[in-house]
Amino acid sequence: RRALYKRQPMSQPAVFIDRDGTINVNVHHLHRVEDLQLIPGAAEAIAKLNTAGYFVIIITNQSAIARGLLTEEGLAEIHTELERLLASQNATINAIYHCPHHPDYGDKITCACRKPSPTMLQQAAADHTLDLSRSFMIGDNYSDLQAGWNAGCQSALVRTGYGEQVI
Repeated sequence: RRALYKRQPMSQPAVFIDRDGTINVNVHHLHRVEDLQLIPGAAEAIAKLNTAGYFVIIITNQSAIARGLLTEEGLAEIHTELERLLASQNATINAIYHCPHHPDYGDKITCACRKPSPTMLQQAAADHTLDLSRSFMIGDNYSDLQAGWNAGCQSALVRTGYGEQVI
C-alpha cells in the first residue's frame, strides 16, 4: 500500500536583523532621513546573506513613533532610503517589521510586538513561509537576542551600536 500524505510547503531559513546599531549607525531615536548612515560592512554582510539564499528581514522597535518624534510616513521614508543605500551596494532587504509602541510613551501600550517578544519574527515567518528553527536573529542588544531565542532561532550579537559596550 502506498501512504497518502499532504506535502508541506517548503520553508526557508531567514536572517532577522535589528536596524539601529546593527545596520545603520545608532542615532538616538533616528527620526530624520538625513541622519541615516550605514555601518561600514553592513551592506556587504547583507549582500553575502542574499547570495547564500537567506531571506533577510529587518526587525526593529521604533519607540520614536510612540514618543511623537516620528510618524509612520517618516519611518517609511527612512526605510526607503535605507533600502536605496543597501541596494547601491548590491544588498537587499526582503521585508521590514517594526513595533511603534512603548509602554511609557504615547498611548503607553504594553504590546505583544515589542522585542524581546518573538511576535514580529513569528509574523514574518507566517507571512513568508520561513523556518524559524533554521533562522538567525542578529542585533546589538540583549532584547534582540532574546527575541530570536523566544522565536526558536539562533541569535548573534554584533559589536556595533550597543554591542560595543558588551564585555
